[in-house]
Amino acid sequence: MHSFLRRHLGRAVRRGLRSRVAAALAAPHGVDRYLEHLNPTWTVHEVRGRVVDVQHRTAETVTIRLRPNGSWNGFRAGQYVRFGVDVNGVLMRRLFSPASSAHDSAQVEITVASNPAGTVSSYLRENARPGMVMTMSQARGVFTLPDRRPQNLLLISGGSGITPVMSMLRTLCDENHAGRIAFLHYAKSAQEIAYGDELRELSRRYPNVTVCKVLPTRERGGDLHGPFSVEHLNQVVPDFSTSPTYLCSGPRLRQAVSDLWAQQGIEDLLHTELFTPWATGPSSRSGGQVGSGRGAVRLSRSAVAVPAREGTLLEHAEAAGAEPRYGCRMGICHTCTTRKISGSVRNLLTGAVSDGEDENIRLCISVPHGDVLLDL
Repeated sequence: MHSFLRRHLGRAVRRGLRSRVAAALAAPHGVDRYLEHLNPTWTVHEVRGRVVDVQHRTAETVTIRLRPNGSWNGFRAGQYVRFGVDVNGVLMRRLFSPASSAHDSAQVEITVASNPAGTVSSYLRENARPGMVMTMSQARGVFTLPDRRPQNLLLISGGSGITPVMSMLRTLCDENHAGRIAFLHYAKSAQEIAYGDELRELSRRYPNVTVCKVLPTRERGGDLHGPFSVEHLNQVVPDFSTSPTYLCSGPRLRQAVSDLWAQQGIEDLLHTELFTPWATGPSSRSGGQVGSGRGAVRLSRSAVAVPAREGTLLEHAEAAGAEPRYGCRMGICHTCTTRKISGSVRNLLTGAVSDGEDENIRLCISVPHGDVLLDL
């Protein structure tokens, strides 16, 4: 036993030493910068994934499967990953949640919903091809299933918030989880459900899985109809008040579910992930008018001002010619946090209006509520 440990520890030490020596020899650029010229996925430290399959399951989405290199540590169902995409020579990063099972260690699947205002999502929808290489971070996030799986679970998703919840369902099915799993997915139409066929197949193959697609109108393809309600839950999972629930959706559905769980006194059973698309108009899932339509957004460093309109402060700043830092554009990564010198803004996630001075706000989830002065 001692010789076995010495042998394997010695190998680990030698591998670590070789890695450090190689990195030092490659300074100042780092060994990864040299290896990428030989093969874009060859790295010592960085995670990169090569696209192996691309599917367009709906008119507005692209489903991409990647094979990560050896630096990838895997993920837990529900986590997110920051992907880097080369768009016309500029590396742009966005957060996407894997939809694949956590037990599929060889590949990672993401489904990206195209947004007219989204540079990366539109680029991927039009240009993703097998052989493309994307950078990847290690997986992060606490929206995950517990190691000790609950006996019964309720999964709820809305729109493209389906991806982390789909990962949870696939993971549980791969584990042959014997408890009851109820899955409610809210979509604008049956044609917008990227995983509609697979959900139907999983509910057929696993008797303990109940899948319910909820559409706003009584169109073909929906199991239930109308906005979220307690009646939907009573029809699908009457014991929802005792079931750990995992929810990923836009703010309207998230708020409705949170309110009901609060009324029932079961907030501790609700686990949520924030999913907020770009707010570009009244049709946004944030609900209603996103901007006041009055006042102006002013940038203190350039003295440039643009009229307050529909859209986020990040979009206002970009329209004014500024180039603020940003990452996810979803309110998760905090990269776009900026000091608001004065003015009133509304938070798209909570609906709260703030008019304090010298406070930090996230540009991508804040909209003007009158005049705003930003430290940009």
